[in-house]
Amino acid sequence: MSTESSFEVIIIGGSYAGLSAAMALGRSLRKVLVIDNGLPCNRYTPHSQNFLTQDGAVPADIAALGKGQVMRYDTVRFVDGLATAARPVDDGFEVRLQTGDRYHGAKLMIATGLKDLFPPISGFVDCWGISVVHCPYCHGYEYRGKNTAILANGDRALHLAGLISNLTGNDRTILTNGEPAFSTEQIDQLTRAGIRVMAQTISEIVHQNGMINRVLFAGGSALALDVMYAAIPFEQHSEIPRSLGCEMTGTGHIKIDETQKTTVPGVFAGGDNSSPLRSVANAVAAGNRAGAMINAELVNERFGK
Repeated sequence: MSTESSFEVIIIGGSYAGLSAAMALGRSLRKVLVIDNGLPCNRYTPHSQNFLTQDGAVPADIAALGKGQVMRYDTVRFVDGLATAARPVDDGFEVRLQTGDRYHGAKLMIATGLKDLFPPISGFVDCWGISVVHCPYCHGYEYRGKNTAILANGDRALHLAGLISNLTGNDRTILTNGEPAFSTEQIDQLTRAGIRVMAQTISEIVHQNGMINRVLFAGGSALALDVMYAAIPFEQHSEIPRSLGCEMTGTGHIKIDETQKTTVPGVFAGGDNSSPLRSVANAVAAGNRAGAMINAELVNERFGK
């Protein structure tokens, strides 16, 4: 394999975690390849909050600024494309792109994010990241005191209800979109908190440019709303971690240790794919930590040899 296609570290995913790891490694003069297909998880969201120095900025602008800064480090190279496969080889890993191009890296960093699985509700995708949101820390302040609903069931719904309890007014509703799954104790807790539960099937979210006006139910009734917190399922955006044998957690995240190492030697992960804390700030922190730990592992393996 030519030196042009061989790197010390390959980072799959060039959003916040990947860029942060690339910066840390570039500053240590590591030869790094960042592979990215330009589809970050938060591309639906017009503004990113709760990130120091960038509070309220456009997510794409944050990523563009970060990439521009990382590109100043001469040892970091970027390739636009989709990584479709990776396999262990001598002295590291081989990564294959959809184009058929292949690259070799001594270490592998997976920063591929998650893919949200949207429910078949008309208008849901149009509102996702705008007025249908997933995180009170990312969006709660902007919707403080508003007419609020939670699209979730059981423990997930109760967890979200607690998180938004000091952000909302008295008009709070849990939409289970089907049979409720609460214990008697949980129902009592919701009743004491003044939170009603509606089990009707949702047929449509009526909105204007992504801003909710009301929710329509299959039976013809409606509920006026300003914001909906939605706990929807997700899957790994890439099959590469599983194909390499990376162990997953019970929540579907890549299992990592405190140094961002996966259960596969030489493979690290960071960002949404390996943490339930889905935020730009957390992804940047995880990437920075991963970059430092990857560099440390390379030092330990090579220093003095």
